[in-house]
Amino acid sequence: MIHEIAPHCFDNQYGNKLPEPESFALYYQNNLSLVKKTSQGIEFPRFKDLEKSNEELYKNATYLFSIDGQCYYLVGEINLEKRSSFSLEKIEIFRHSTCQMEAYAGITGYQLYNWYRTNKYCGCCGEMLVKDVKERMLRCNQCENMVFPRLNPAVIVGVTHKNRILLSRYNGQVSGTYALVAGFIEVGESLEEGVKREVLEEVGLHVTNIRYYKSQPWPFTSSLLMGFYCDVVGGGEDIVLDTEELCLAQWFEREEIPVKPNTISLTNEMIIAFKNGKV
Repeated sequence: MIHEIAPHCFDNQYGNKLPEPESFALYYQNNLSLVKKTSQGIEFPRFKDLEKSNEELYKNATYLFSIDGQCYYLVGEINLEKRSSFSLEKIEIFRHSTCQMEAYAGITGYQLYNWYRTNKYCGCCGEMLVKDVKERMLRCNQCENMVFPRLNPAVIVGVTHKNRILLSRYNGQVSGTYALVAGFIEVGESLEEGVKREVLEEVGLHVTNIRYYKSQPWPFTSSLLMGFYCDVVGGGEDIVLDTEELCLAQWFEREEIPVKPNTISLTNEMIIAFKNGKV
């Protein structure tokens, strides 16, 4: 999965550190990220690559995390040299990069960029929020409201029946790739209750024997994904499709699953694990 970058060491403990010329500078514009395309994948600019045209670069940087001791910072508005080898690319580039470590750094930085961008003012009194110096938190000096990075809990559900698994496709999905039943957890709902509700809402089936598989941070949607397998009650033939969300839900025998492995998502890993008889 995209976050599994071992033997590299990802450290997201917040620190009030100043950047150095060799530190990485992550810059975003909405859904675009500043990168350099290389034969090995992608590279991010270092501060020394941008400092010539940006006098306030070091002053306005925000520490994000480190990988193998190399620090990554979020930078504000910058001036790009006309002949720069770096360009603004859609964040989808991180899904397809062959350099998994850099892809995960880029998309995690994008998650934090969105959090800082959408939390400029206090939701209680409207005053400007300021960055805390000790932890990853924004504080209102007027009413003392504290804002922390938000994670959206969601479940990925492998619905099974004997030697079969239920695969689906979302409406409007250009690639036509197969997925599993999935959805966000509601307020006051346990993970297991969320599994039952999402399966019932999306395909009209009841499930039992819910068992946890694995979790995955998914910075693309600021989510924490939690994977579960469960057994359908009955034969599972009476599918009632939620046509607003899905265009297809179909049972596949292990040997006939039309999905190939990748190193990106929990959904793919769960499908392939079932296909290979590991669950």
